[in-house]
Amino acid sequence: MSSFRRDKKEEEDSGASVFQNLDKTTLLQESRYFNSTPVNPRKCIHILTKIIYLLNQGEKLTTQEATDMFFATTKLFQSKDVMLRRLVYLCIKELSSMAQDVIIVTSSLTKDMTGKEDLYRAAAIRALCSITDSSMLQAIERYMKQAIVDKNPAVSSAALVSALHLSATVPDLVRRWVNDAQEAIMSDNIMVSYHALAVVAGARKNDRLSTVKLVTKLARSPLRSPYALCLLVRHAAKLAEEDQSEASEPYLEFIESCLRHKSEIVVYEAAHAIVNLRKSARDLAQAVSVLQIFCGSSKATLRLAGARTLAQLTSKHPNAVAVCAVDLENLISDPNRSVATLAVTTLLATGAESSIDRLMKQISSFMSEISDEFKIVVVRAIRRLCSKYPRKHQSLASFLAGMLREEGGVQYKTAIADTIIALVEENPDAKETGLAHLCEFIEDCEHTSLAVRILHILGREGPKARQPSRYIRYIYNRVILESGPVRAAAVSAVARFGASREELLPNIRVLLSRCQLDDDDEVRDRAIFYSAILDSNDRQLIEDYIINVSVPNPVLLEKALSDHIAIQPDEPFNISTIPTTEEQNESEDVPLQVEISNQPVVSREELYSEQLKIVPGIEKLGPIFKTCEPIDLTEPETEYRVRCVKHIFTRHLILQFECLNTLNDQILEKVHIRLDPAPGYVILGEVACEKLPYDKQGSVFCVLKFPTNPIETLGTFGATLEFVVRDCDSTTGLPDAGEGYADTYPLEEVEIGCADQFRTRAPTDEWESSWERGATAAEACDTFGLSQNDVNEAAIAVCKHLGLPKAAIGGDAIKEIRGGGLWREGTPMLVRARLVSGQGAVTMQLTVRSPREDIATLLLAAVG
Repeated sequence: MSSFRRDKKEEEDSGASVFQNLDKTTLLQESRYFNSTPVNPRKCIHILTKIIYLLNQGEKLTTQEATDMFFATTKLFQSKDVMLRRLVYLCIKELSSMAQDVIIVTSSLTKDMTGKEDLYRAAAIRALCSITDSSMLQAIERYMKQAIVDKNPAVSSAALVSALHLSATVPDLVRRWVNDAQEAIMSDNIMVSYHALAVVAGARKNDRLSTVKLVTKLARSPLRSPYALCLLVRHAAKLAEEDQSEASEPYLEFIESCLRHKSEIVVYEAAHAIVNLRKSARDLAQAVSVLQIFCGSSKATLRLAGARTLAQLTSKHPNAVAVCAVDLENLISDPNRSVATLAVTTLLATGAESSIDRLMKQISSFMSEISDEFKIVVVRAIRRLCSKYPRKHQSLASFLAGMLREEGGVQYKTAIADTIIALVEENPDAKETGLAHLCEFIEDCEHTSLAVRILHILGREGPKARQPSRYIRYIYNRVILESGPVRAAAVSAVARFGASREELLPNIRVLLSRCQLDDDDEVRDRAIFYSAILDSNDRQLIEDYIINVSVPNPVLLEKALSDHIAIQPDEPFNISTIPTTEEQNESEDVPLQVEISNQPVVSREELYSEQLKIVPGIEKLGPIFKTCEPIDLTEPETEYRVRCVKHIFTRHLILQFECLNTLNDQILEKVHIRLDPAPGYVILGEVACEKLPYDKQGSVFCVLKFPTNPIETLGTFGATLEFVVRDCDSTTGLPDAGEGYADTYPLEEVEIGCADQFRTRAPTDEWESSWERGATAAEACDTFGLSQNDVNEAAIAVCKHLGLPKAAIGGDAIKEIRGGGLWREGTPMLVRARLVSGQGAVTMQLTVRSPREDIATLLLAAVG
């Protein structure tokens, strides 16, 4: 017995696997055994398992190899072994996307699908739907409709899940099965009911009225499946979110009734839906009490769900979560560290300032035991604390610095660095402490991107410190010890010290002269460039090229340069017209999230640049200056939905009308927009949408030229949608015979405002000096009486009207708005507004400075 245990332990330690060292060539040889007669089912199962394992490990087969293996597998249909047959179906599904002529196995699968062996039928349906193309599906449609309402739940569920997958490729065909799926919703089997509801709701997702009817009907029906009820709660919450009127009350009542359901899944889904609604639910306390009960549950999953949802609620309703403080305190010692982390971060967000130090000690006791994802959750909670309790910056910064010294991935380290940077930027008292911690971190930072970012912050914030010279040593050490990109960033940071602090300039010149001998071209070029600018002693030059450098969007810059070289290579290129890389001006309070998203940030201009290529001669208009947010020109429930996107160029305007046809029995053809332009605008052309089928978005582009006088650019456009209607089959989408008839649809007016033609920004620390230097430029000033009674509301409205971010607002009793921007033709401007409230009205004095008087006057005209 002891020797058996030793052998067993040795086997476990070796970690040997029967699937190790698999080779596709060997497997191809082994698969030839399938041609034998008779076959050994046990041996075939082993070979098929190895094939599926190899494919799931990412092994790539050539088309010929996959085809050979596929047809060898089909020989196994002669075996009656149940386990072997089910593996054959699985293998056919895996190989069907790589092999050729897979359609030949359709007859065998159809035979199994309609046979009497239930164990074969469900798997055969899945395999058949994965290999059959849209043209062949018509032949098996009758069998699929029968399978959906089959008495065997496995068969019915397989057919419904296959229909869900097919809805992505042949949605019109799946819509014909909705009546059968609707019947299956009331099935006693919980999975069949769930899958049936998913098919029906998916088929109606673009028809709001049908979705409303479905949810309203099922909300009154006693659904037995908790999974189907969860899905129904999600659809009800979506409808309530889209409709902010009193018509959404029945949905809220249904969701609240689910809080009293016997199934824990349904109760949690209802509580989660109420917590995440944008509009405040009437009975938030009831949802919180349910989550509070979950926090005291014996099940770890319920404790995690309760703690996590309460953590998300803290950003919107911290007072509602405060009543759960005792239950959350008990979770701090929970054996599941994920639950403990969420409990502590929620307490940090809702607790008093006096409890922070105690909670931080409790966090530090288990920080080493949790994953990076949950550590990032803790860091985000601390970031909110830094803003909420600025006096606690010393202890919070020390805790973050300790976390920086621990092991962790780049996302974790970046989250900590972002928090310290936010602390430095938002709290003047924490600047010295935060910068000192960042300086220590870059001494051992192994992530190039993070080191470059921190050096940029040191270069921007270091010169404003009381003793800026103390940071230069840390920065220059990077020039000596680090890689090329980090050395280049260090040179830029050092140059900013010389540009901002004249007393340090002699030493900075020496350091830059040493950097001119560097091995890296980029480092040498930067050192020579910055030395030349600093030696010029031209403050405007230093301001524009060292201190306040705007970074153009690299994707749009590359496109603009390509177009410029192709069309007018001899003309000078104006880089100021390229949209800059936007930074987040306002840090919005986001709910706690456990998942870390890696979605790349894409600007609106980049997003639409591909769509604009359809406009002939667009490269002659020059680089795009700005793309505005889409504006709805129709109501959400109308049969045709249209929204307008304004693309601003230096002297031209492109209006993109995004059109959506929501009627499944109509196809729109020759869709175009009849514009009634404002005076002074010239329509240069239009790109119509030739065909607009059901639920497929199409765009119409109108190209216009701006008036020469900037004041005349302010105005509204009348717009009418014109098209030819052709009736079609609502299931197949095929148009009826005939030419159709012409029709029109009135749209809301399109307004071209001042904010559309400027790229604005919040004030920087050097704004005051820029304002003083602009004293010699043209100035326009006027006083306005505003319609708002509250000075805060008035300030926000003025910022929105001028396109300025909310960060431009300052002051308490007397609000001051400061900012700057760039006109579409490259002319800069600075704006200052003072707002004061008195006798129930708000008065504003607006002053604008710009090299062009007509641009300064334009801003006043826009407000007037």
